[in-house]
Amino acid sequence: MPILSNIWSKDNDWNYVGDYRLYKYPQSTFGLGSSSNIKNEDPMDYAYFQFYETVLRHITGNIYLGLGYILDDHWNVSDKGDLNGTVSDYSRYGETSHSIASGFTFNGLLDSRDNGINPSKGAYLAFEYRDNYSFLGSTTSWRSLIVDVRKYVRFPEDSENVLALWNFEWLTLSGKPAYLDLPSTQWDAYSATGRGYIQGRFRGADMVYAEAEYRYRITDDGLIGGVVFLNGESLSAAPGTKLQAIQPGFGPGLRIKLNTISKTNISIDYGFGRQGSNGLFIDVGEIF
Repeated sequence: MPILSNIWSKDNDWNYVGDYRLYKYPQSTFGLGSSSNIKNEDPMDYAYFQFYETVLRHITGNIYLGLGYILDDHWNVSDKGDLNGTVSDYSRYGETSHSIASGFTFNGLLDSRDNGINPSKGAYLAFEYRDNYSFLGSTTSWRSLIVDVRKYVRFPEDSENVLALWNFEWLTLSGKPAYLDLPSTQWDAYSATGRGYIQGRFRGADMVYAEAEYRYRITDDGLIGGVVFLNGESLSAAPGTKLQAIQPGFGPGLRIKLNTISKTNISIDYGFGRQGSNGLFIDVGEIF
């Protein structure tokens, strides 16, 4: 049960951003780092409650700054161990049946996109510094930083086709988050990273991600369009370790215009990754 909200006040002076989730969520993990092997599957199960609320204030131009409160609560956490009989990274990292991460955030946003739903030009830069405190209920104290940078250009310049570029970094600055609070594939706010891989395929203390997508019209009226995309992600293992191998994902996609006013598309993509990973990805709106 995910609920995402984005509420603007009069004249866009304030922006209230919420992300609330309640999950009963069986999902396998495959170990830490982007060099982890898909054969090291460790089936997990847990319940999860998330409460994120951020308030942003307009500063000048396209710039907003703000503060937030953030809570991640995982309970009834269990795992079966690696199915191939090896010792799981989860057990090495530190098993726990219940973990809480509770803290404040400092946020910034610069958004010059012409359309937040389907941009054809402009840029987007957002950051979130997170500080979790034991006095707010956190199991451990730790700090993280998320930086999200996107750029959109028409290519060729006189066409309606768009080259979209994305860089996403999710870093553990200090402390030791619980295993399920570590950066992981498709655990960003919009579950967008790593098309070509299952959610949770790669996990680690630090995540560096980049993607390029070319969006083009198939019909002159823009009702049907297509994309091709290429992404790559590199993750470290436990905190303090180095980034590991870059894992690529790629594939084609189809876009069907759902609303001509907002330019909202239905996105249908098929992604491919390494070690035989592949799958269908469907969403409303562009992936980023």
